[in-house]
Amino acid sequence: MATDSQIFLSPPDVGESERAAIMGAFEGGWIAPVGPDLDAFEHELAEYAQAPACVALASGTAALHLGLLLSGVKAGDEVVVQSATFAASAFPVVHAGAKPVFIDSEPDSWCMDPGLLKVMFESRVAKGEQLPAAVMPVDLYGSVADYSAIGEVCEAYAVPIVRDAAEALGSVAATGPAGALGIPTALSFNGNKIITTSSGGALLGTPDAIDRARYLATQARQPLVHYEHTDIGYNYRMSNLLAALGRAQLAGLEEKIARRAEIANTYKESFPSFEWCPFGHTPRPNHWLSVALLPEGNPTELCAALALQRIEARPAWKPMHQQPVFADCEMIIGQGFANRLFESGVCLPSGSSLSDADVERVIGAVRSALPGA
Repeated sequence: MATDSQIFLSPPDVGESERAAIMGAFEGGWIAPVGPDLDAFEHELAEYAQAPACVALASGTAALHLGLLLSGVKAGDEVVVQSATFAASAFPVVHAGAKPVFIDSEPDSWCMDPGLLKVMFESRVAKGEQLPAAVMPVDLYGSVADYSAIGEVCEAYAVPIVRDAAEALGSVAATGPAGALGIPTALSFNGNKIITTSSGGALLGTPDAIDRARYLATQARQPLVHYEHTDIGYNYRMSNLLAALGRAQLAGLEEKIARRAEIANTYKESFPSFEWCPFGHTPRPNHWLSVALLPEGNPTELCAALALQRIEARPAWKPMHQQPVFADCEMIIGQGFANRLFESGVCLPSGSSLSDADVERVIGAVRSALPGA
């Protein structure tokens, strides 16, 4: 096994079409931050995600930061954030000057528990305490949160939603694709995402909101010949060159989703005793990562055993309320699912460029490490 090539968790799936797209932008002279590929990528993303409008940005973190600002979040506010997620969901809350309040997940989706959110709001109102300035559900591993129930709670208390769909481009829920709700929605095109621009992200939303986001993301420059600023801005725009790569990736997204679904189904058939990520509110998930709760064994030990065979695997996200940097933040625990996910969850290689032989090699390595699997 030592001579086998490395199998990565979710590597970029790129080819000649991506090379041609980048060279086309290069040879056309569109190396500057703006250009026709950037405009086209934003239009094509909005159309695919069924969003009213879109702005392409430097990262998904930038998208969440702008989404919070557009929702009125300011210094001293609180934002409810799903605890079972990557730190990039919570950091933008701090960037906006606010403080995260973490909340548990539901077993049906592994995403934010709407029942727990309702109880939290009811408790705060009953005690005369201030409600949070926003709520940020996270679509975990391509499983979409219950936006019907979450939206009902937030609407009743007039609290805006900022959606972290960084892992869910291509997932279709009962409420539609990522942009169908018309709320600020962040996407990520990091190197490990289902499509990549090497780095980058996007914010979806209403035309007025996206116009404001584009203005803030371009250093908040006033439309004057000289440089004049009446707002604090950010250098958050995606470059035209990366947008060209994104267009080629987006064109092949459906094939990537289909391949990841094949890999996920092969794993499920091979390990029926594992508790695989459910898609309770997602009729068509994108299967970004194949993630399961182990019936026995330690995820960290399994990842170490696979690493010895040059196979990259990772434990599921360590919840935010367990992170040292957020030790002083409130955590609203329901069924304790965020903790359970970290204690038992493992992410197996899921990239759409994996061959059948790669997948079989992973399966064999897992069986070797967990003989009872």
